[in-house]
Amino acid sequence: MPNTFFITGIGTEVGKTVVAAIVTQAMEADYWKPVQAGDLDHSDTHKIQKLVSSDKTYYHKNAYALKTPMSPHAAAEIDEVKIEVKKMKRPRTENDLVIEGAGGLLVPLNDKETIMELIAKEDMVVLVSRHYLGSINHTLLSIEALKSRGIEKIGVIFSGDEHPTTEEAIRKLGKVKIIGRIDEEPYFDDMVIKEYAEKFRKELCEI
Repeated sequence: MPNTFFITGIGTEVGKTVVAAIVTQAMEADYWKPVQAGDLDHSDTHKIQKLVSSDKTYYHKNAYALKTPMSPHAAAEIDEVKIEVKKMKRPRTENDLVIEGAGGLLVPLNDKETIMELIAKEDMVVLVSRHYLGSINHTLLSIEALKSRGIEKIGVIFSGDEHPTTEEAIRKLGKVKIIGRIDEEPYFDDMVIKEYAEKFRKELCEI
């Protein structure tokens, strides 16, 4: 039975797309970004295609491709589009599936629904946490929000320089699996992604 990995973050610009590439490569999974807002010629799907070397991966079309680089609900309003979660049908595939969210968990899609509504209880959620002042709070709040919806399969990947006290606090208080940490690499290409994929594969399977 294929697994679904939902990649989300504690905020914007924390490294979700790099993590999505790593998980996609590690599991030789398909990739799907339900909502892309802005940068349609250099979208997250394009970035993943450049970073992933697995020949088993299929890249599924966005449910919504919005022209304006803003929060999905705001971009949709400008583009005169109505985003509806019920119309976002997950791709059918025999492979594992990696779904990449937009921003954090409570980023609005419309007046009533957020990114959280795209996550199923059985999904394996990979939460990307990047160290900054306040990141412990944001990480633990994200974990609590997931657990409050009955989502229990949660793993954290840290992005950036090591902060042992921060990581230990999140491990103890969050009571979730720590998958690993991505260093502040000078660049990311398919070989770097492949190295992290091999490093994290076992831990991803144990979420």
